[in-house]
Amino acid sequence: MPTLNSPTIQNPSILIPVHPAIEDYMRGLSCRTDDPVLIEMERIAQENNFPIVGRLVGIFLETMAKSINARRVFEFGSGYGYSAYWFAKAVGAEGQVICSDGDPLNQIKSEQYLGSVGLLDRVNFHVGFAQEIFSRTEGLFDICYNDVDKGDYPEVWHMAKKRIRPGGLYIADNVLWHGRVAVEDYVDVVPGWTEAILEHNRLIFEDPEFDAFINPTRDGVIVARRKTE
Repeated sequence: MPTLNSPTIQNPSILIPVHPAIEDYMRGLSCRTDDPVLIEMERIAQENNFPIVGRLVGIFLETMAKSINARRVFEFGSGYGYSAYWFAKAVGAEGQVICSDGDPLNQIKSEQYLGSVGLLDRVNFHVGFAQEIFSRTEGLFDICYNDVDKGDYPEVWHMAKKRIRPGGLYIADNVLWHGRVAVEDYVDVVPGWTEAILEHNRLIFEDPEFDAFINPTRDGVIVARRKTE
């Protein structure tokens, strides 16, 4: 009979990487800011069921960016600027976060939120298809962050990995996909998305140019560091 230690689990009633009580404890430790703008962004996400990375992952992104002294970040999929809030804090006054999103309303919201906390001058927001925007943007990046439609994850990885400087990071959200990656019989949100995430994760861990791990917080965040010579 399958157990929680089995390689795959059939039809689990619930499959949460980190126990909710542990996540609540971590959130309690991490509520170090009462920034009303951040709180408002989180409230809007909750009320509208809008997918943001949330407080714990946001702090994780900021910490990862600071750990490599990141100054140039590209976001594949930015929503209304929640993840950009954390990256913009990390890159400093001379840094740049290049955002991409297909909805012009998200650009407006992002500019309002980030402008009100003095971070807008660090952000360059483009409306359109993230992969096309990335192709038109020159140079290397300290971090490429992926949060687009999950079916596009393998394509984004192939595009981004050669544009990350040695020692830089590739980061992607939702790589555990609410546990679907670990079960045999799952119901997908969109047909093919789970298979795409599984391929994406496999490609990263098999790439000899990168060291990778998955932080299981919330929906799973993969971090892959491009090796230095």
